[in-house]
Amino acid sequence: MKKAISIPNAPAPVGPYSQAILSGNMLFVSGQIPLNPTTGKLVNDSIEASTHQVMQNIYSLLTAAGFEWDNVVKCSIFLKNLNDFSTVNAIYATYFNEIPPARETVEVARLPLDVSIEISCIAVKQ
Repeated sequence: MKKAISIPNAPAPVGPYSQAILSGNMLFVSGQIPLNPTTGKLVNDSIEASTHQVMQNIYSLLTAAGFEWDNVVKCSIFLKNLNDFSTVNAIYATYFNEIPPARETVEVARLPLDVSIEISCIAVKQ
């Protein structure tokens, strides 16, 4: 059984997908881009601001389903420019206090709406 998680304080999907899917004790969060859900505008001022916006969007979906950062077991980070890796990595690390999740980071040619970063994750409740 699966349930779509859709909340007003995370960006609406820009395609035919759910913001997140809850299946049993697992939450699958679709790739989040730096779209401010309140204004509907992209946060593209800097890679720092974009990364924080993406992480805030993910957190909104996590909490709507009753999850926390410590429940995240896997993340995928997609960057338009791998030269942003160290900056993104430093910001990303501040969101995980205990054991960080498994992760890959890859450079891609293009992302939706030409943003510089997209992150997806999987969370599990024990």
